[in-house]
Amino acid sequence: MKFSKFFISLFAICLLFCQALQAQTPVVIDKIIAKVDNHYILKSELESQVQQYKQSGQAGAPSTCQIFESLVVGKMMLAKSEIDSITVEDKRVESELTSRMEQMEQQFGSQKNIVEAYGKSIASLKDELRSAIKEQLTTRKMQEKITSDVKITPKEVRRFFEAIPKDSIPYMPSEVEIGHIVRLAKTTKSQKDELYKRLYDYKKRVENGESFEELAKLYSEDLGSGKRGGDLGFAKRGQMVAPFEAAALKLKPNQMSDVVESEFGFHLIKLLEVRGQEYHALHILLRPDYQRLDVVEPTKFLDSIRVLIQRDSIKFERAAKEFSEDKATQDGGGMITDPQTRSIKMALDGTMESGLYFTIDSMTVGTITPPMPYRTEDGRSAMRILYYKAKHPPHYANLEDDFQRMSNYALNRKRNTAIEKWFATAKNDVFIYIVDEYKECNIMKTNDQ
Repeated sequence: MKFSKFFISLFAICLLFCQALQAQTPVVIDKIIAKVDNHYILKSELESQVQQYKQSGQAGAPSTCQIFESLVVGKMMLAKSEIDSITVEDKRVESELTSRMEQMEQQFGSQKNIVEAYGKSIASLKDELRSAIKEQLTTRKMQEKITSDVKITPKEVRRFFEAIPKDSIPYMPSEVEIGHIVRLAKTTKSQKDELYKRLYDYKKRVENGESFEELAKLYSEDLGSGKRGGDLGFAKRGQMVAPFEAAALKLKPNQMSDVVESEFGFHLIKLLEVRGQEYHALHILLRPDYQRLDVVEPTKFLDSIRVLIQRDSIKFERAAKEFSEDKATQDGGGMITDPQTRSIKMALDGTMESGLYFTIDSMTVGTITPPMPYRTEDGRSAMRILYYKAKHPPHYANLEDDFQRMSNYALNRKRNTAIEKWFATAKNDVFIYIVDEYKECNIMKTNDQ
């Protein structure tokens, strides 16, 4: 089987857009067209993704067989993740779900419009999306495991670029450089008092004889550990956030902490055991209601920073390093990187996150937005200002300007080869059935056959 060069990019696009576009895709008569162990591929699923590629308007769209191929490989990764015990934490799923719902709300304008477009309640839609997101994140994790050892050298990048026929050198879209300064929303005093009261109530109930583990199962908002009675397993020193670890290591075995506040919320901690450089703890986590957080202080703070930058009293990059609370971009002067290429140059096209795209589309280079709502990658509410630093015109690719992008293209090719080799072996570990209609795609054919 020859894997499509579109496989990696297809997965990235689907992860962001497949669910959001589902309601706008024509309905087809459904049937199962492939089965991989206990995972099915429906004809509607294939037709939906074919339609989405057509709607995206991207050049060089893959064929139906290539898209079908990527779906089969995706289901294979799910099946193998179960065999290899690869899982995704529930809190990661919930964070992604929150982010996805907010993107959809921006796209449709309101939750009411979402309900009308899908013909489903928000709760029902979340239940459906939750399952799809968990599959997508699990597949991504399996893909990362398969390709974790794949590296690329500058010499390989140059060979890759020089092997591209002159008439096939890609035409690069307009690219932009965008920075942001983020300030997290704060927990209001009333919320903090409420959460403290609840956790101290749980502590008193444990002291009166109730099970910490049962209370964690009932009330902890860390869904992953909550199902295990709040059990976080053994953690190495330095692995947990500092406030949590400092509080846990002050305890004696079977002792409970006071309420501990961290960037993830509010914890009640019970230490079970210390073993050398590791410790074993349980916790009950409560998070503040993101809809009730105080954004007044972060908004005022960012307004003042914006004025200073506009007056040239401080450079944007320095302000980001000193004041931004986004750890991922802080050290880089606030510059946002492309999630695929890791470059600060981001393509100004349909691959950009829609909210960011439409904001930049209305700006001019050198300007800074007023503070605007933002949701961090780990699901926390925040405010941010955006800085439109530069715009680069479209051009034919070259190694001087596009080395990072060419490096990623070459790396993706090597990853596809690794996935191809993995599939040739892993397909023997699972049951795969494909209906006659799609056997002409030769999904099961490998290069060694």
